[in-house]
Amino acid sequence: MNKKNQSESDTSDKLIRPATVLAGWHTLDQIYAQYPLRTGRVVVRGKTARRDPSSVLFADFVLCLKPNIPLAVVEAKRSSLSLQAGMQQAIHYAQLLDLPFCFASNGEGFVFRDATLASGVLEQTLALDQFPLPQDLWARYCKWKGWSSAVQSVAGFDYALATTAKTPRYYQLNAINRTVEAIAAGQNRVLLVMATGTGKTYTAFQIIHRLWKSPWRTDKPCGQKRILFLADRNILIDQTMVNDFRPFKGAMAKLSPHAKGIERINEQGQVELEEVDLAVHKSTKLARNPQLLCQRHPGRPDRHTQRNQGHIQQRLLWRSHLHLQPQAGH
Repeated sequence: MNKKNQSESDTSDKLIRPATVLAGWHTLDQIYAQYPLRTGRVVVRGKTARRDPSSVLFADFVLCLKPNIPLAVVEAKRSSLSLQAGMQQAIHYAQLLDLPFCFASNGEGFVFRDATLASGVLEQTLALDQFPLPQDLWARYCKWKGWSSAVQSVAGFDYALATTAKTPRYYQLNAINRTVEAIAAGQNRVLLVMATGTGKTYTAFQIIHRLWKSPWRTDKPCGQKRILFLADRNILIDQTMVNDFRPFKGAMAKLSPHAKGIERINEQGQVELEEVDLAVHKSTKLARNPQLLCQRHPGRPDRHTQRNQGHIQQRLLWRSHLHLQPQAGH
């Protein structure tokens, strides 16, 4: 085939992907082709509804440090177009993912746009064999953010993948990553405002999982990290515990005002109930020290939550927004 007549699909598969693989990007968990950004606007006509295909967005390639931690966007074009023909699209997609790096290519090379200005140049042309290594882009990104090695270890920590089939949408990625990065960097208050149906509980689950499992605050004398999850209705707590928060079974408990006790999800996923008097030690610490405590928010914490606030490092108020607030000094 004449190189000047290659389609966008040909340049992607035969030239761009091999160049990224040669630079050390792993094809299974670092290179994502046809990465979904927007599923499209829903158009309602009478009793029928459909997605508007003109509003669907896919990035040709998204390069990730690890799954769900994106670093760069690559936009491919057919070989008959100029090298930088896809740059405006790449910039737009990078902005959606909150990324400073993007590439455009027609298969002959790359135009690399680095908004961090690490090399002092915004855009430069690269040959196919000059594509940056994953470690190089991650190092530039961390330097641009001003992160210490401790913050990097938390911000780059894995998502929970094996326990859920859900893939975060681009705005959920931004919410999860920005929140984890802010808390890891020492920010004490973070507010996320999310509309109904945008996946607030899933977003909270990934934030909690990454902070809980990561090296964040492991040097504190209080031991394992503890998190309080609040919602305004018991049914929201119950649904959360058996659905998105299911991977936390064995480390999760719920203060139950109706049962007048503490509900726990054991390792087998079954609900156990303990009386409050038996579940609370004389030291006022919750028995067996649950690391994730779920409770209905009645406007103010009840007496049992107040007695245990000194042992809780994260508070999540969850209805239409997420509020994470580390307790100073604990």
